[in-house]
Amino acid sequence: MARKVPPSLTALGRKSLPERIEVHEQTYAHKRTFKNDFFAVTALYEGEGRRVLLKVGRQASFLLIPLAWVGRWLASREAAFFGRLEGVEGIPRLIDRWGPTGIIREFVEGHPLAKGERVPDDFHARLGAIVAEIHERRMAYVDLEKCENVLVGDDGRPYLFDFQISWYWDRRWGGELWPVRRLRAWFQRGDRYHLMKLKRRTRADQMTEEELAASYRKPWYVRVHRFLVWPLLWLRRRILGRIDPRRKKGERGRVHDDEAMGVI
Repeated sequence: MARKVPPSLTALGRKSLPERIEVHEQTYAHKRTFKNDFFAVTALYEGEGRRVLLKVGRQASFLLIPLAWVGRWLASREAAFFGRLEGVEGIPRLIDRWGPTGIIREFVEGHPLAKGERVPDDFHARLGAIVAEIHERRMAYVDLEKCENVLVGDDGRPYLFDFQISWYWDRRWGGELWPVRRLRAWFQRGDRYHLMKLKRRTRADQMTEEELAASYRKPWYVRVHRFLVWPLLWLRRRILGRIDPRRKKGERGRVHDDEAMGVI
């Protein structure tokens, strides 16, 4: 029998998601859990003719260190991002907050983009338009490196839904000062580079020779970011590889079909 995931490596620890939630006087029942990692647990809830997605940030302590403040900060931050992007086509609508560490948003039917998947002809033009609008609102998405961070809707359109590590610095706190604007510009250029890489991985037939060549030229700031972050990621993977029994293919924390239907 496979070992269970240590509770300390999941967002709620030994707590469970609720079987039902109330949103704007409507009741929704838990249907499945998509992901349950260290920082958040994400699940689908279904009501009368409607589905919503509940994302609850970290509440459990780790090594006796209280980390509920991390969940509160991440939920507030992500809710603010959804608020800033309200009305942008391809961004699910924020419906409400749920407690101090949770958000409830519109659920979009679809699947994560896969490397080699042949998406509709207008998919990347639409995805580029979403990212351009994010940049227009003085933000950077930051999380486009992996294909699965883009959702392919059942309607064939792209959606961006996870803003946990996205970038925004309010002008009230110096967001328009030169160093911060410069940093934002680097993040935005990184978004555009990763857009080209995603296109190469899914619809290279739509790219010119110049675009293909550019998609292989990793910008220096992307290289610096990888250089700084990679040792920490390597160490994290080695540690989790020993204490977390989930060794299935795919993203760590992803709940697979054989585990998904029960409340955690």
